[in-house]
Amino acid sequence: MMNPFDLLKNAQNIQGELQKIQEELKSISVVGSSGGGIVKVTMNGAFQLTAVQIDPIAVDPRDVQMLQDLIVSASHDAQKRVQDAIKEKMGPVLQGMNIPGLNLSSLLGGA
Repeated sequence: MMNPFDLLKNAQNIQGELQKIQEELKSISVVGSSGGGIVKVTMNGAFQLTAVQIDPIAVDPRDVQMLQDLIVSASHDAQKRVQDAIKEKMGPVLQGMNIPGLNLSSLLGGA
């Protein structure tokens, strides 16, 4: 049986690591694009869009659907890039924590 004091110390260490990770994630910023760069979106490590850039060539009032699709596609690209950045930045830290019952691969966007 594990010593309760060891368990408490371990929980405090984990909490400290998670707070550090949350701060690190704030610094992540990626750009996703679609349509060969016609639409670009900037996303932070919390998967929040922080900016959208649209080349005027994509603004055609007769084809709003295409522009909407490009924005969605650029957002998906940015999400994947954030996941990759999180894996690169936090993967080794999270893997070293080995928290029972916590599926780290799902947190890192893995299978």
